Amino acid sequence: MDQLIVEFDKALRTIFAPARSVRPVPGGDLPDAPLSDSQREHVAGLMRVNHCGEICAQALYQGQAIMSQDASVRRELQQASNEETEHLAWTEQRIAELGGRKSLLNPLWYGGSFALGLLAGKLGDRWNLGFLAETERQVEAHLSGHLERLPAEDQKSREIIAQMKTDEARHADTAIGLGAHELPAPIKAAMKLMSRVMTTTAYRV
Repeated sequence: MDQLIVEFDKALRTIFAPARSVRPVPGGDLPDAPLSDSQREHVAGLMRVNHCGEICAQALYQGQAIMSQDASVRRELQQASNEETEHLAWTEQRIAELGGRKSLLNPLWYGGSFALGLLAGKLGDRWNLGFLAETERQVEAHLSGHLERLPAEDQKSREIIAQMKTDEARHADTAIGLGAHELPAPIKAAMKLMSRVMTTTAYRV
């Protein structure tokens, strides 16, 4: 029961409480670039997608950590989760600066990702790590795409996404170093499809 309460508290904090960052916000000392209304709306939409992705990451890691039997895997998941919390704080702040809002479907994204994390964790720690590595690879590619779609003059958003991309790549490398199994191609394709549905929806809702 105590563990259930702790996990439920984590979920509520992730979805509804303001996230906090130990590290300074990347680009926080840069001036805001003059953006048109349409550009600000576009960037806010991209940041909403990134914030939603971090909500999903928190839920995935929480579910995976609950099922993991290996202390080193749990430590890695916790470290990744801590940095994803910082990403939450950075994207949340940038959304507010742009006059945007977070996704209205965050509770739904969290619940679905938590269930996937439990499933991945139940398959065993090597597959658990494989799921972590593939998730981070796909997120890194997704962030690279956002860097291409951002207005060139919006350096504040670029700094945030660039640091997130660096962190995600490191998480993937660590998981591989701990013995992650390579996921089968159909599972990778299914993950990409689910990610596409989430990102397309979160950009607008």
